[in-house]
Amino acid sequence: MKLTRKFSRFGRFLGQVWRLTTPYFQSDERWRARGMLAAVVALNLAAVYMLVLLNEWNRVFYDALQNKNQDVFWAQLGRFVILAMTFVAIAVYRFYLTQLLQVRWRAWMTRHMMSRWLKDHAFYRMELARYTDDRAEGSDATAPNSSAFGQRVPDNPDQRLQEDIHLFTTQTVGLSMGFLNALVTLVSFVGILWALSGAFSFDFGGESFTIPGFMVWAAVLYCLIGSVLAHYIGRPLIGLNFEQQKREANFRHHLVRVREYSESIALDKGASLENRNLETRFSSVLANYLRLIAKQKQLVAFTNLFGQAATVFPMIVAAPRFFSGAIQLGELMQIANAFGRVQDSLSWFVDNYDSLASWRATTERLTSFEAALAHQKALDSADRRPVPEAAINAISALDMSVKLPTGITLLEGAHLHARPGEHTLLKGPSGSGKSTLFRTIAGIWPWGRGRISLPESTMFIPQRPYFPDGSLRAALAYPDAESNYTDEDLRQALKEAMLPQLADRLDEQASWTQKLSGGEQQRLAIARVLLKKPAWILADEATSALDIAAEQTLYERLSLMAEKAGGALISIAHRPTLEVFHNHRWQMVAQDSGVEARFKLESSNLKPAANGVLG
Repeated sequence: MKLTRKFSRFGRFLGQVWRLTTPYFQSDERWRARGMLAAVVALNLAAVYMLVLLNEWNRVFYDALQNKNQDVFWAQLGRFVILAMTFVAIAVYRFYLTQLLQVRWRAWMTRHMMSRWLKDHAFYRMELARYTDDRAEGSDATAPNSSAFGQRVPDNPDQRLQEDIHLFTTQTVGLSMGFLNALVTLVSFVGILWALSGAFSFDFGGESFTIPGFMVWAAVLYCLIGSVLAHYIGRPLIGLNFEQQKREANFRHHLVRVREYSESIALDKGASLENRNLETRFSSVLANYLRLIAKQKQLVAFTNLFGQAATVFPMIVAAPRFFSGAIQLGELMQIANAFGRVQDSLSWFVDNYDSLASWRATTERLTSFEAALAHQKALDSADRRPVPEAAINAISALDMSVKLPTGITLLEGAHLHARPGEHTLLKGPSGSGKSTLFRTIAGIWPWGRGRISLPESTMFIPQRPYFPDGSLRAALAYPDAESNYTDEDLRQALKEAMLPQLADRLDEQASWTQKLSGGEQQRLAIARVLLKKPAWILADEATSALDIAAEQTLYERLSLMAEKAGGALISIAHRPTLEVFHNHRWQMVAQDSGVEARFKLESSNLKPAANGVLG
């Protein structure tokens, strides 16, 4: 039963490798990929054939030495130069094509997985699900993401895409070609060793027994014992390698967070605490690594002992025949060489156990990431998410429900409608889910459902705008291409957003999230909207870091721009001074505890502003 379970796990692992491997060799690059693979295989077979020729050369050369045959000696040296140069040429091109195959496979696999990760907001949904997983871990309650995501979400997708794909492609090609080499070498040399080793006869219990091809059976037994021992010594390496990659990634992730939030940490005087947190994570990395190298030390000690013993083992076994005169020195050397090749082939598992353990851990991490991506695609097909349409010129949501990752229902069966010129203010208590409602309208919230209509000319302004590192023009045009806008358009947008000091810095390269203050970041996000002139704008606390005067100026410009484009402005804001720019309100009202949904959404008109801004 135990052996059956092991074979079942091994079969499942090979299935994982197959599912990760086949897409590349069936992709649009399949003929190039298959051609390179065929060339690598052919060169590996050619290398083994050269080893067979060199083995035969061993016999002739050492016999010439023993017989002091000078003519044969020099002739064989010339032959050796030809064989050696041919072997070198094969080895060089085998290395080059193997590396080229690994690089091309990695490039295709990275692009393929990266595009799936970024498609349809899967990266955002997976991060939400992972956060839910982390909060639910250790709780007696059923993990809330079980129904929404159905599985444990892998951590650190950046590591999966950057490091694990590189390791998987390198290890898969390297180990599979190594195994092929070992198999072909075994087949090629086992016949030679069988013919050379002769029969071993002995008496037992008054009867005579003969074992043909004794050296072959000795090699099999020697390597079988070594493989079993290597497995039991190195088995913990699989889990330790998996854990090491996870801890390394968590440590690196926290280092990046300290860099990103350096100003906030400095203002809060949190450097000491961050140092302790980083020290805790690094100590965890070191603790696991020490356990890993302790196990590797045991495996290295065994494999080196096993390899050194294999050097003299065939000599000891074949020595009686040599000293009796049954074989010459050349044949003894040929036997030793053939035994070494057979032993190397049969010891492939022993020699590569550490690499196999790392490969298995890498495969399992990539498989979980692949499964999460596939699950996201299945969720997308089941979602009723809004599709922006040019023909629609109103925002509406019918029978909309919104839930939290914990399973709590915020809204149930809500109906919303915003017409052109109907500037709407979304209000509600802090933490009531106003931003979550915006995310549902945008179609990125995985726990939201409903029949949502969204005009094509729509832009969202989030609480925390994102700006890519690079030139200011790229940050302003994001996610459009910089070439879509003239310098004059970019400068005008910056001036309208009250950032005239940046108008002459369009080509400056910087990390704008770090370089700009919170208010400047919000004004740059508004400049992006003023540049693109959408008809519909959904602003989530988009001016919370601005003073009232600047806020009113920018809101007036946004609302007038939206009206001119035939749309409207929908805002989440807490300042009462912003009501003047809205003529409609959606109010999230708390319900009694006995009702399933925590809030209901009420729609009402606001009184026209006294100053007539939006009368």
